[in-house]
Amino acid sequence: MDSHGDSIMHVAEDEAGSSNLAAQTNGNGNVQVEVAQSQNLPNGGGSQAEGDDSSDTVVTSRTGYVYDARMMLHAPIISPEDEGAAEEDDAEEDDTPHPEQPDRIKEIYLRLKENMCIQKMRQIPFKPLQKHEAMLVHSEDHWEKVEAIALMDDDAIRCSEEYYERLSLYVNKQTPEVARLSAGGVIATCLEVARGNLRNAFAIVRPPGHHAEPEEHMGFCFFNNVAVATRIVQQLTPVKRILILDWDVHHGNGTQRAFWMDETVLYISLHRYEGGIFYPSGPFGSLESCGEGKGAGFSVNIPWPCKGMGDADYLYAFEKIVMPIAYEWAPELVIISAGFDAAAGDRLGECEVTPAGYAHMTHMLSSLAGGKLVVALEGGYNLESISKSSLAVTQILLGESPPELPPMIASEEATETVWHVAMQQSKYWKCMNPKAVEPRAESQSHTLSIPELLKIYRADYLFKAHKMYQIPFVEDNLAERFEGQVICTKNVYSGTGTLLVFMHDLCNLRIELDGKAYCNVAEEKSYLEDATKGIIDWVTQTPGEFSYIDLNLNSKLQSMPISQSYEQDVEEAVRYIWDNYIELSEAQHIVFICHGPGSSAIMSLIKEREVKRKVRAIVHLASTGIPPRAPQDSPELQMWYRKKSVVFATSKNRVFEGSWNVRKRFGTVKKIDADNASQLLTRSLPEIKEFVAERTRMAANGAVEEGTF
Repeated sequence: MDSHGDSIMHVAEDEAGSSNLAAQTNGNGNVQVEVAQSQNLPNGGGSQAEGDDSSDTVVTSRTGYVYDARMMLHAPIISPEDEGAAEEDDAEEDDTPHPEQPDRIKEIYLRLKENMCIQKMRQIPFKPLQKHEAMLVHSEDHWEKVEAIALMDDDAIRCSEEYYERLSLYVNKQTPEVARLSAGGVIATCLEVARGNLRNAFAIVRPPGHHAEPEEHMGFCFFNNVAVATRIVQQLTPVKRILILDWDVHHGNGTQRAFWMDETVLYISLHRYEGGIFYPSGPFGSLESCGEGKGAGFSVNIPWPCKGMGDADYLYAFEKIVMPIAYEWAPELVIISAGFDAAAGDRLGECEVTPAGYAHMTHMLSSLAGGKLVVALEGGYNLESISKSSLAVTQILLGESPPELPPMIASEEATETVWHVAMQQSKYWKCMNPKAVEPRAESQSHTLSIPELLKIYRADYLFKAHKMYQIPFVEDNLAERFEGQVICTKNVYSGTGTLLVFMHDLCNLRIELDGKAYCNVAEEKSYLEDATKGIIDWVTQTPGEFSYIDLNLNSKLQSMPISQSYEQDVEEAVRYIWDNYIELSEAQHIVFICHGPGSSAIMSLIKEREVKRKVRAIVHLASTGIPPRAPQDSPELQMWYRKKSVVFATSKNRVFEGSWNVRKRFGTVKKIDADNASQLLTRSLPEIKEFVAERTRMAANGAVEEGTF
C-alpha cells in the first residue's frame, strides 16, 4: 500500500513471481490497468498471441477453454477510509475478501496449468457480449442499467453501495465491461461445442450469471451467461434441445425464469433450499416450481432441505432423477452451470461435495448429447475447493476416468427429497416411478408402513364388527405379500347360498397437505377412504344368503428379492384361494367382483381352472385402466364369459373413446358417471346387486337365456 492509500491487486503471478496484469484500485473508484506479456497466463480476449504458453505447439485437443485475466478487473472498491481502518486492524486479524473475488478464476487457471490440463486444451477466442445478444434474454432497460454503471462518478458509486448490497452485488467502473466479457466467453464456448468444432469445453469466467433475471441483476450476477448463450446457440446452429444442469448450491432463479414457458430447454437444479429461506429465497426453487404452459415439466428442482449434503446425496439424485429424465428427453447439448459452492470447505454453501463427486457427475453428463458438454463457471468461493473441483471436472473433459469412490449411502434428507421430486415429476416424465425411490427407515424391524397400518386396522374392524376371519397362506411367497389381506366370513365353507368374492385395492389413505411448496402432511385433515363398506353391508345384512371372501390386493413391500411380477403374485394368490376355499365350499353360486389387478387375475383363473359349473357372475370395475378382453382362445369359454360378465367403467375411461365394435370385445360395458374408483363402486352398486340377483336367480331356475340386464 502506497502513501496515497492506493491498493494494488496483483491479478496473476507465475512461479517466478512475474505478473502479467496488475489492477490498481484507488479510493476514488478508478482502476488503472497494466497488461504485460507473459508465458503463463493468457490475456486479451483469448488470443494466444498474448502469451499463452501453448502458442509454441499445435494443440489438437477437442477440449477447449475460455479465460481472460481482464475478467479480474471487476473487484470491490476499497475507499481510503476502509484502508485506514483495515491498516489499524491488521495486527489483530486479516481482512476477509469478498466471496466473489477476482482470484477465483486465477486459482482455477493456475491449478489446471500446474496439472498439465491447459497445455492439452485449445483456447477459444471470443468477443464481449453485444446488446442484441443480451436482449434475447434481458430487456433493454436491463442492458442500459448495467451499462450505466460505467458512467457513474466516484460519489455515485459510493452512494449506491447500499442499493447494490441489497441486490447482493458490488460494482466498479469496469463491471459492465467484465460482465460482457464473461457472457461473451460462455457464448463462444457453447457455439464451438454446438458446431462440433470441440467435443467439450470449460468457460472459466466471472462474474457468474445464473441469478440474473430478464429484468434484474442480483446475487453477484449481471447478465445470465448461460441463458443468453443457450438462445444464441438455438438461433445460430441446428441445436435446439438443450439441457442446463445447475449444480450451484444456490437455485438459479434467473435461468429458470428465462425458460419458464419454454419446452426446448430442460432446466434441472440441485440446490440448498431449506424451505425457501436459503438464497435466493422464496418458493420459486421449490419442487413444485415446474414451469408453465409449454414449459410445464421442463423445470426440475431438487431442493435440499438442509446444509451438509455430500457426494452420496448428489449422486443418488443423479441416478434417480437427473439421468432418467435426461435420457428420456435426449438433449442435443448439455450445459453445466458449474457453481462449486456445494464443495466441501465453501463457507457459503456449507455442503460436502468432493472433487471426486463433481468428477462422477460430469462423467454421467458426458454420456448425453453425443458428448457435447459445456462447463460454465458460476459460484464457488473457497479458492482451494473451487480450483480442485474444477481440476477434477476438467480431467473428465479431457477423457480421464473418474476416481474411485468409497462405499456410501444417501442421507435420509436426500432420499426423502428425491422421492418427493419423483412424485412431482411423474406428472411429466414417464421414467419417474415414485414407488421405486420411496424411502424406507433403516430399522425395518421397528417400522410399519402406512398401508400396513391400514390393513391391520381393516382386519381388526371386520373381525369386531362382522366376525370375519383372516385366511392364512401356507406358501411363503404368498404369505410375504398377502398375509392378513384375505378375510372371510365364518360360513365360507358351509354357506349354501351365494359366495361373493371381492378382489380390490380400494382401501386408500387420502392425504391433505399444509402447503404445496413444503409437502407437510396436515394430519387432522387426512382420512381413510374405504369404499368396500357398501359391499360388506350388502353381504352382512343378509347373512343366510351370502358368504364372503375379501381379497385386498394392495401389495406389501417385499424384503426378499422379487422373483416374479406383482401381477403374477396376484394370480397365484387367487388360484390358492380358489383351490383351498372357493372350490371346497358348499355354495351353489359363486360371484366375483373385481377391481384393479383382480380383473386380470380372474381372467387367468377362468382359463386355468374349471369355473363354469358354479360361477354365476363376474363384475369388473374399470376406473382408469382398460378392462380385460373376453377370452380369445376358446369360443365356448368366450360365449360363457359374455353371458356371465359385465364391466362398469367411469365415463372418462378410454374404453369409450373407441366405437361400439371396439367395446364389444370386452363384453357388456356400462358407463357410470364417476370420477374415481370409490365413486364408481358406490354409484354402480345398485346395478351390481341387480345383475347378481338376476344371474343367480336364472341359475337357480335352470334358465339358459341371457336375461334382461
